[in-house]
Amino acid sequence: MTEYGRGSGSEPWHPEDPLYGDQGWGGHQATHGQGQYDGQQQPYAQDPYAQQGYQQDPYAQQQPQQHDPYAQQQYQQPYGSQQDPYGQHPQQPPQPQQPQYDGGWDTGQQAAMPYAAQQPPYGSNPGGYGEQSDYYGTPEAYPPPQPPGRREEPERQQSPDWEPEAPQEETHPFFTGADEPADGRDSRSRSHEDDEHDDDPRESRRGAGGGERRGKGKKKSRNGCACLGVAAVLVGGLGGVGYLGYSYYQSQFGEAPDFAGDGTGTVEVEIPEGAYGNEIAGILKKAGVVKSSGAFISAQKGNPKGESIQAGVYLLKKEMSADSAVAMMLDPKSQNSLVIPEGMRNIQVYEKIDEKLGLEAGTTAEVAKTRSGSLGLPEWAVEDPLVKDPVEGFLYPAAYPVSKGAKPETVLKSMVSRANAEYGKLDLEKAAKTYDLDGPWQVLTVASLVQAEGKTHDDFRKMSEVVYNRLKPTNTQTNQLLQFDSSFNYLKKQSKINIGVAEIHKNKDPYNTYTQRGLTPGPISNPGADALAAALNPTADGWLYFVATDGQHKTEFAKEYDEFLRLKEKFDALD
Repeated sequence: MTEYGRGSGSEPWHPEDPLYGDQGWGGHQATHGQGQYDGQQQPYAQDPYAQQGYQQDPYAQQQPQQHDPYAQQQYQQPYGSQQDPYGQHPQQPPQPQQPQYDGGWDTGQQAAMPYAAQQPPYGSNPGGYGEQSDYYGTPEAYPPPQPPGRREEPERQQSPDWEPEAPQEETHPFFTGADEPADGRDSRSRSHEDDEHDDDPRESRRGAGGGERRGKGKKKSRNGCACLGVAAVLVGGLGGVGYLGYSYYQSQFGEAPDFAGDGTGTVEVEIPEGAYGNEIAGILKKAGVVKSSGAFISAQKGNPKGESIQAGVYLLKKEMSADSAVAMMLDPKSQNSLVIPEGMRNIQVYEKIDEKLGLEAGTTAEVAKTRSGSLGLPEWAVEDPLVKDPVEGFLYPAAYPVSKGAKPETVLKSMVSRANAEYGKLDLEKAAKTYDLDGPWQVLTVASLVQAEGKTHDDFRKMSEVVYNRLKPTNTQTNQLLQFDSSFNYLKKQSKINIGVAEIHKNKDPYNTYTQRGLTPGPISNPGADALAAALNPTADGWLYFVATDGQHKTEFAKEYDEFLRLKEKFDALD
């Protein structure tokens, strides 16, 4: 059996022996053959374990029975201040008295006599340390150490009336409601006193009056506020989740909010270039035209022509139903945009801008003439004195939003910017090298001539081949003369089909392709996308001649001059 202590090994460790030093408190061990009690009667004579052959078990001899564990404990002077007793009593080291409990450890045998009845207190022991005070008997002291197998929880040692199965009564102020003392002291003094009790670790161990615990009255109100806060957070979270769920259901399955009727008043709305359904719907909602973006998107999808809504400025009404807004935007009368058709000359564009902005006739033309260098023309634009209008060919055909109060220069800049963007998508430099032209400027000039003479995309490609074939030095039939009526009409600022031969041959203007070889000094119109594509990719069938009729909007092409004459007679008869 394991022995505790580090003596000679002849004596087992007893519960009365403290675990301090090598051989008890005095550092001495009893001599061989002599008990530790100096001839006195050994305690626990009726030890039940001794009858069963377990005399070596030190724990079986402990049966303390004392209701007041501290009243009879009388210890002597603490270790640091006691005098050396070794010379007088070497064989009787002081033995600390164990705290005694009611009931003790039940061994199942008969109870032994209380230790206090068998062993005199240390104060009366002649082999002790003299008349000294018992420090273990004070309320502030810790209980003496116990063997590892016999230790119990502090509550069980402190309270002799503790019962394992009986639930203890809760004394915390939070549950009993005893927040306010009856003496009427203010909360600050009470809190200070409570803090003193809570900060003393010894108070938590000794448990005066049966282990009653003290609590702070403030904790109840604080815990209540915390509970309310947690409840508020939970309610708010559930409400937020419910709102998000409802919003998601409405957005996915519910009908979008919408106005009723055709609306009132007038509002000008500008739809930028490249805007589509969602962006258009957002602009209309912000302007107060429709009630929700979802309603407009639904109405646009429900209309067969809804996807054809383009950029521009629209005159709409406030608080319109989504269906009414879509129908009104599809009506050309509601569009407040400036539309430039393909092939329109600059002089006509200037007139349209003046009319749109309510300006005096000729205002925009004067701005283009005097401020052409500030409109954003590309570097390859030719500044030749023979060019009638350096901006010709750069007012790209499209619909432009023009609001009230806009300046002509602003409108012109937007058109030139659009032209630069479209021309930047094409490899004009490569086309110029392929067809022996002098840079992108002449490619643009070819496209403007094709736009003025052709009628369809197929016509544009054949017309481009006619131009390139007539410009060849090997052309001996027209000798590099284009002979286009459209160029003569441009210089005359007119649009005629039947022009007299005498009138044409008398005019020596650089733009007269009947008398001047090669291309015109600059573009004669604003070509569209089809004409530009045809100038870069003409046919290769050998077309050199063509005949156009204004009445049937039809063009016939020929490779030989004789064939051209037959076609001309045919169309003259039709006209």
